[in-house]
Amino acid sequence: MWKWEAEGEAKAVIVMVHGAMEHHRRYGWLIEMWRRSGFHVIMGDLPGQGMTTRSRRGHIDSFEEYLIEVKDWIKAAYRYKLPVFLLGHSMGGLIAIRLLQEEQLNLAGVILSSPCLGLVHAPPKFLDLLSHGLNVVFPSLKMNSGLTVDMATRNQDVIAADENDTLYITKVSIRWYRELAGAMKEAFLSIEGTKDVPMLVMQAGDEKIVKKAPVKNWFNHAPLSEKRFKEWPKLYHEIFNEPEREDVFEYAKDFVTSQLKAIGYIV
Repeated sequence: MWKWEAEGEAKAVIVMVHGAMEHHRRYGWLIEMWRRSGFHVIMGDLPGQGMTTRSRRGHIDSFEEYLIEVKDWIKAAYRYKLPVFLLGHSMGGLIAIRLLQEEQLNLAGVILSSPCLGLVHAPPKFLDLLSHGLNVVFPSLKMNSGLTVDMATRNQDVIAADENDTLYITKVSIRWYRELAGAMKEAFLSIEGTKDVPMLVMQAGDEKIVKKAPVKNWFNHAPLSEKRFKEWPKLYHEIFNEPEREDVFEYAKDFVTSQLKAIGYIV
């Protein structure tokens, strides 16, 4: 994991969790925006992604590996003795949800960015059925993710950088897919056990990667006493990379600031 400390006195700590296929380096702009706004940031690369490993790229044995990793990042954030917020994008949002359902974490708030609760380009039914058998006999078998960088954002600078990014993953294992599918299902099955933490869910309006309907369905049924939903019309999946990203950031920062005021941490 890596830490970026705020300019001047810090108000809180933001723990960020990236999505599938990607890595922390793609969040340089967002990290800097939080840091300049007075927040420490903690982030790392998830197992099998980014700089964590070359031999297991695009593979995990269990979704639990992600939960264990991010829990370590949150524990590191506690050391600052400041309020901690968890921000998860796409699969990172699913990880955040599963952590709220499985762990007792001390969080001031959670931000979900286009959380992965359903796939637009899910495998056909016969391939999905086949993957159950392959998961037993050949779990490390890799398949093309079917995702392209221009599905994620309209930002041409980001697209150009991604096309030359050697850390960007294009293939994932059968086990990885089955674990992702299982985690998405469990997010709904365990919804009543979701820890009551203030939450902001922001969803891309022109979504090409995750299904919007399951996101809204999960949000509507989540037993949270304080929750906010914001859909950004015309924006693609990576709302924090879109040309309108400054507006998205300001909305997220407003949520964080309001939570800090609510707990009397800032006036």
